[in-house]
Amino acid sequence: MTYQINQTHDPNLKSWVESANDPNTDFPIQNLPFCMFRLIGGKDEGEQIGVRIGNLILNVEGVSKGVQAEPPLALAWDNVKVSYFVTDLGLLLNATGNEDRQRIRQFLVSLLRQDTSDNVRQIVSEYLIPISETNLTSPFEVGDYTDFYCSIFHATNVGSMFRPDQPLMPNYKYVPIGYHGRASSIVVSGTDIKRPRGQNRSDAEKPPVFIPAKNLDYEMELGFFVGKGNELGQPINIKDAEEHIFGMCLVNDWSARDIQAWEYQPLGPFLAKNFATTISPFVVTMEALAPFRTPAFERDPDDPQPLDYLSDENNKKFGGLDINLEVYIQTEKMRNENIEPFRISRSNTKDLYWTVGQMLTHHASNGCNLQTGDLIASGTVSGPDKSERGCLLEMTWRGTEPIELPSGETRRFLEDGDEVIMKGYCEREGFRRIGFGECRGRIIPAE
Repeated sequence: MTYQINQTHDPNLKSWVESANDPNTDFPIQNLPFCMFRLIGGKDEGEQIGVRIGNLILNVEGVSKGVQAEPPLALAWDNVKVSYFVTDLGLLLNATGNEDRQRIRQFLVSLLRQDTSDNVRQIVSEYLIPISETNLTSPFEVGDYTDFYCSIFHATNVGSMFRPDQPLMPNYKYVPIGYHGRASSIVVSGTDIKRPRGQNRSDAEKPPVFIPAKNLDYEMELGFFVGKGNELGQPINIKDAEEHIFGMCLVNDWSARDIQAWEYQPLGPFLAKNFATTISPFVVTMEALAPFRTPAFERDPDDPQPLDYLSDENNKKFGGLDINLEVYIQTEKMRNENIEPFRISRSNTKDLYWTVGQMLTHHASNGCNLQTGDLIASGTVSGPDKSERGCLLEMTWRGTEPIELPSGETRRFLEDGDEVIMKGYCEREGFRRIGFGECRGRIIPAE
């Protein structure tokens, strides 16, 4: 599946929602990411589906009812199967294909574009809510969560610390490596993260002790949500993989490195990872990302080519994504002294060794039944340069090269009170910049 660039991506397209025309916004009319929200104060109407436009949230269920009261709009709305909107976002993903969602996108643009009629503006404006009057919740009740390990630069760096003679395991260039995470501890951006306790054996001469994690870390990752699932026992062909992907979010896979070092052998990540995973609240659709597709990662001539089930010419040409990822930190001292968050790193998803289509295809290749709303993450996204390392384990080289902050503080790993802020955005000449918003979390002390 190749997402087509069309009039909804026109960089000259503007909205009558003025905040969407700010050149620095993440949310112009060319983006329109989905979210779930609750109203602050007033009557609690429960979680509702929204679309972000500038500094506002469009109540999609509400506007769907509003336009149905106007015969000309109701006809057009029926053509995009708006009834899928009025239950929940999960139904929208499961019941519609990519072509349906493209029609939904085009219709939303028609409601919000600058040259729409005064009548439409009047109807739609009743369902626009300032972002400050909403509580954003998780886009889905995630049933399953899988985390991959798809950055070869991250894998090589980490491997070099622990296995300098063989940084990459023999399977890395053949198979997308991943593990099943914990869905119940996924939280939305802005949720405080309690420092976990666990077994620590930093002194190899003594038994382990059960203490608060000392080496707490973040991991800058890209996540994507499964749209339409597959039946148990039915693999997903690489040619059809992106038909099953709805959209992207940012993911912080919090990691307790000292707990991880003691527990990971022989079965891999467990309690060092499952205490919390933070996601951004907005789902940027694959349709919105169409202008920012790139070729898949260019492998070294000596590297093996993907096995047949992971190989597709379209995926090779367009399977990559050009998404800039940034990580900032603000310590408690920085907040008290009004010092702005400090950027630690910047990386790009073009450097992922495996594409999102290959991740999904491999996940289902044994007949595993993916389901609507499942979250799949890329693993830490790192680049070839030191400034592009996507976690503190890499940035400080296992704590031996501390980072200096503008407050005069240093960090090897995260301390209580530290807030990690992740951002993501796409920009390319000839297209409007779009973004993901923020994925943030603050560390609070262990009990």
